[in-house]
Amino acid sequence: MSPTLAILTIGVVPVKEILPLLTEHIPEQQITHLSLLGDMEPDDVRAQYSAGPGETALPTRLRDDSLGMVSREKIERDLQSVIEVLDNQGYDVILLMSTADIRGLVARNSILIEPQRIIPPLVASIVDGHQVGVIVPLPEMMAPQKQKWKVLENEPYYTLGHPFLASESEFIAAGKSLVDKGADVLMLDCLGFHQQHRDLLQKALDVPVLLSNVLVARLASELLV
Repeated sequence: MSPTLAILTIGVVPVKEILPLLTEHIPEQQITHLSLLGDMEPDDVRAQYSAGPGETALPTRLRDDSLGMVSREKIERDLQSVIEVLDNQGYDVILLMSTADIRGLVARNSILIEPQRIIPPLVASIVDGHQVGVIVPLPEMMAPQKQKWKVLENEPYYTLGHPFLASESEFIAAGKSLVDKGADVLMLDCLGFHQQHRDLLQKALDVPVLLSNVLVARLASELLV
């Protein structure tokens, strides 16, 4: 029997960009994509998921391409509910496609892949003392990114570069600013970044570029055999 995969996202994520990495191992009809907020009206998202007192706000892309600041605690609660349904439906692998600091999710039977738990230590082992430069899409994401990459031996350099709004030349300039500071590995840790962004930087700057969604997709594909 063919393995089954559920891809779970918080907001709008272009999952089609990683499908070729997965369909090498699993038929596309065996893959299900569910978005917690991606099909909701943005006003409804803000009404139901805005951060209350004492809650942590996370940025996520909504269906109108606007940025929604949502409560991590409410997102974790409802993601867990969806995971329980998928687990009961018998999916072999559940892939949470999110780079946000989401915690405490569990699955009883399915294999649950959480990038936040996997990617930082994986990248730390790959770069092994090299100087990393991280391109961050939005100012709102800078503080959580700096917290996330404290696991690296050398404190990374950071700069802003939006995957949709920046031109190719602007994006290359963002990467070059990190290389000029001394970065010899670049990190693209946002689901809006795709392989074309990685290829553009590698060709222009001649440095390795790590793409978190590709790392996660390749890991998931290894489990789908």
